[in-house]
Amino acid sequence: MQKREWRNETIITEFILRGFGELRELRILLFVVFLMIYIMTMVGNLTVVILVLTDQHLQTPMYFFLGNLSCVETCYSSTILPRMLVNFLTENHGVSVNGCIAQLWAFVFLGVTECYLLAAMSYDRYVAICKPLHYSVIMDFKVCLWLVTGSWIGSFVIDIVLLAFILQLSFCGHNVIEHFFCDFVPMMNLACSDASQVKLVSAVLTSISTMPPFILTIASYAHIITAVLGIPSTTGRQKAFSTCSSHLIVVTIFYGTLITVYLLQDASELKELNKGFSVFYTILTPLFNPLIYSLRNKEVKESIRRTATKCANCIRLH
Repeated sequence: MQKREWRNETIITEFILRGFGELRELRILLFVVFLMIYIMTMVGNLTVVILVLTDQHLQTPMYFFLGNLSCVETCYSSTILPRMLVNFLTENHGVSVNGCIAQLWAFVFLGVTECYLLAAMSYDRYVAICKPLHYSVIMDFKVCLWLVTGSWIGSFVIDIVLLAFILQLSFCGHNVIEHFFCDFVPMMNLACSDASQVKLVSAVLTSISTMPPFILTIASYAHIITAVLGIPSTTGRQKAFSTCSSHLIVVTIFYGTLITVYLLQDASELKELNKGFSVFYTILTPLFNPLIYSLRNKEVKESIRRTATKCANCIRLH
């Protein structure tokens, strides 16, 4: 591969995020829509985190994982949406090169953590449904802690390795990123120095960080569905399928759009389509996850009711 000639070009210090520039006339409407999504995402996920931390009835492995997932989603949304909302209201869409790299680092770190946590959660449900008599032994606190800690540390290590290679690149000349956030491929396309090594490392790390948890997640739910089909009670089957199907929808949307975007990442004619797919796994998945995994559960509803009652009593006393 030939290296791009860049000696006579000026090193850039700022990127321009084009965002949804082609929908300029709709920017106020888009601002309102995405602001509402951001508020609902934060409220939903922070509610789950607070309930898991404060309600002893939710001190179980499943809610331990869900609390961590909601923590990831809170940070994930805050990494992308605030900058995006500002761009809807201002003409200055600039972001420093270091700021862009920092956003990419946070995006990759949190995205990989989510992949690992989804796999851990699917394994937890597999043990609960397929091996109920051994659940308390297999999924004790130490195992849950190791799974969660491994998810955070594993993704951090992978992200640091990728960051070390990205920091070796130089950017010059054209500085417009055809996206609403600092994604990996659009940034690499603006590198003056040879980015082939970084892209190779990224491909390897992406395979390591997404495919094993994806396969584990699908395999776990496949075993769960098989076990559910063996439940003699029609009501029991319907309840289990209702839960599993909603979980599978979220996993399918997250992984499906993520894989589609990165398989079609070099197709210039599909840039706008990729941007639309990116909305699903960066913005909509964090919104739907607390609704599907937590807030519709009976235990969480009861926890909200108990917390609301306590708050009401405290207000009356004061």
